[in-house]
Amino acid sequence: MTTTIGIIGAGAIGQTVSNTILASGIADRLLLTSRTLVQSQALTDDLADMRTATGSATVPSACRPEDTIGAAALIIAIRERFTNDNRTDIRMAGAEANARAIRHLGHRLRGYPGTVLIVTNPVDLMTRLFAEASGCAQVYGIGSNLDTARYRHILSTLLGVSADEIQGHVIGEHGDSAVICASTTTVNGQAVAIPVRDIRETLAHRPGLISSGVGRTRSGPAGVVLTTLRLVLGRADGTTELCTEWNGHWLGVPVTFTAGRGEAALPALNSTEADRFTASGTKLDTAYQNLATIH
Repeated sequence: MTTTIGIIGAGAIGQTVSNTILASGIADRLLLTSRTLVQSQALTDDLADMRTATGSATVPSACRPEDTIGAAALIIAIRERFTNDNRTDIRMAGAEANARAIRHLGHRLRGYPGTVLIVTNPVDLMTRLFAEASGCAQVYGIGSNLDTARYRHILSTLLGVSADEIQGHVIGEHGDSAVICASTTTVNGQAVAIPVRDIRETLAHRPGLISSGVGRTRSGPAGVVLTTLRLVLGRADGTTELCTEWNGHWLGVPVTFTAGRGEAALPALNSTEADRFTASGTKLDTAYQNLATIH
């Protein structure tokens, strides 16, 4: 059976995700579309050179957004032009600009039957907006799983252990109100003391430090997209943190996949974590309502 994956957006993230997918061999076909066909074709040509050099079996081709309707999964990484002057809530800066594009794309892809992964920021708002505009049944946002990967990396450095030995989650908003689930974090199954305040500060600054050095975060997002694709395509079973609907809110929660089907469930939260999670949902709901008049 042929596996086709579509990528909408040929910017920094779209390019890196495309490279990662082609190198991984997870797809037989890669459909690429962006703001213009010239951009889509240029990325296709670049990937064709990579395919020839590496011997990858994945065949890239340029197309229109509507031509991706038969893909098993879509990755949406579009980004409109805007100036980001935010010092806090940095990911929220592009909400209005990106909302118009995401809503329009949702209408164009209405009824798409596969799984959609949203990478466009602010990802929790854009995931909800695309799901409502498109009517698609399986729409997830990438973000909390990247926060979790960063959390495990930071903690592994602090504790001097492998990140593979750490089990823990970061949930809620992919942004300033993210919730570190310190009370259920373990190392080799054992509870450990977590310096939550210090780690929260490090998590908040890490994307900015990366962006200031190389212009934009690319590799981390591409890595969690690939991991999520393996789960949603049924290539592996496991749990990852994704933005999805939870009790009427759209925010990051752990989702366990079995044979490509996801089931969301919260870890046990202490009172502080539960309060922060509720506040995160309220913040995102308020921000989403502010987008309601944008068309």
